[in-house]
Amino acid sequence: MTYIQTTEQESFHNDLDKMETSKILTCMNQEDAKVAERVKEKIPQISAFVDQLHKRMALGGRLFYMGAGTSGRLGIVDASECPPTYGVPHGMVAGIIAGGDSAIRKAVEFAEDDLGQGWKDLQEYKVGELDTVVGIAASGRTPYVIGALRKCREKGILTASICCNAGSPVAAEADHPIDIVVGPEFVTGSTRMKSGTAQKLVLNMISTAVMIKLGRVVGNRMVDMQLSNEKLVDRGTLMVMKSLDISYETANELLITHGSVRKAIEAVKK
Repeated sequence: MTYIQTTEQESFHNDLDKMETSKILTCMNQEDAKVAERVKEKIPQISAFVDQLHKRMALGGRLFYMGAGTSGRLGIVDASECPPTYGVPHGMVAGIIAGGDSAIRKAVEFAEDDLGQGWKDLQEYKVGELDTVVGIAASGRTPYVIGALRKCREKGILTASICCNAGSPVAAEADHPIDIVVGPEFVTGSTRMKSGTAQKLVLNMISTAVMIKLGRVVGNRMVDMQLSNEKLVDRGTLMVMKSLDISYETANELLITHGSVRKAIEAVKK
């Protein structure tokens, strides 16, 4: 497949600096509306990857996201939301960004250009054959990601990629390439826009689907979520109340006593 950098192509919209605010937003929305359809086209590839990921995580494997810039930050966001949402241990899903944690808030110049650093960063986590590494790169040409995926495949570690250009060098290094080609950005080359949205949608699919398959959702409820604030305690109380057909007060008492929605429900039903 020929590598075509559609993310770098000229925007379909011109004279942005002369547009009224409502016109800017309308045109952006028109472009954003294309993203979900492009993701839909790749559900078979995403599904095949999730099934392989699940097999490994069910045996104790971990999921690692790797990327630079916006792509790396998106991986960190998705990984950081798994423990509070699904009650899994910190480190079961991890996000790694080129340049280290300081790059989350401030770009680290040329960090993504080091072909060997990605694998070095992974080694700090003692990655093994049960683990899975997902390389995220809108352009599909990030050396940091390419090098990490290449080394992972040599070591028998399952790999996937999420890119927004077809036939990219990153995709060539992945067992499960997922290419979401959303076309030129509204602001030419600004892949934090449609490309970033596409990547986040795919990350949502991967983490949510595998957590459901791992038993972290019952019915449609996050029964293992961490009760880390009043909003979540209220949400958990309502889940217990509806599941057991009891009063809010009784449900809240059960939830506080047992520490999770799952345990509160099981304590009554056992």
